[in-house]
Amino acid sequence: MAAAEAGVVSAASFLSLEPQARRRAPQKARRDRRLCPQEPLQPGVVYVGHLPRGICEPQLREYFGQFGTVTRLRLSRSKKTGGSKGYGFIEFESDDVAKIVADTMNNYLFSERLLKCHFMPPEKVHEDLFKNSERMFRKPSQPAVRRYNKVRSLAEKARMAKRLLRKENRLRKRLAERGIKYSFPGFSVVIRLTFKKSKSELSDSLSSQDPTPVCTPTVLERRKARQADDDAEDNEITVKLPPASVKKPVQRPKKRQRKEPNLKKQK
Repeated sequence: MAAAEAGVVSAASFLSLEPQARRRAPQKARRDRRLCPQEPLQPGVVYVGHLPRGICEPQLREYFGQFGTVTRLRLSRSKKTGGSKGYGFIEFESDDVAKIVADTMNNYLFSERLLKCHFMPPEKVHEDLFKNSERMFRKPSQPAVRRYNKVRSLAEKARMAKRLLRKENRLRKRLAERGIKYSFPGFSVVIRLTFKKSKSELSDSLSSQDPTPVCTPTVLERRKARQADDDAEDNEITVKLPPASVKKPVQRPKKRQRKEPNLKKQK
């Protein structure tokens, strides 16, 4: 005990010899840490393929964030549908972490699919690879498709028909100016047929004497009956059979009589 106490006292007395130097030591260490230049981390990019359906940017960031800090991420999507193409690119803060991820997650069974992960060297990473990757993805609106499928009124349809006929007349004039004799039916025939159809439908609907003939149940019943009659006429198959009174006899080939051998000649 006495020896231990003597050792503690001696150590305390030794440390208390220069208390100012003891206070300056941690300050100097901090200053040295600040002054010494730290090596900047070089980012690394990993290609991830064979991604299962339903995996989007948040899930990828959360899953691969277990290895290290993910700086940027890009999931390739279709421009028409907006669906995932099944592959993406992930950039990590350190290239060492990216190499570890590529080695660990390559051929890893993930949701019934084998992931394909490869480390991309810096010279193969395009500068626009992560362009607009921070933007929130929005499904394409496809305005041309909505414009095409729009339900148009009769006035709009008439305007479209006039525009098409105008363009067709210009085309015919151009062909005639260049001496090309080419006749084609064009849009005029199609427009006539459509107008004839619409007129016939209107006449059928207005043929009844009801105050609101287009929407009355009687007109709808008549239309259904007509359609049923048309379908029945189309589906009927008539087979013409000969009358029962007239029966043609079946002609059978006549049997040939055997010639008896002439025994007299043989004798």
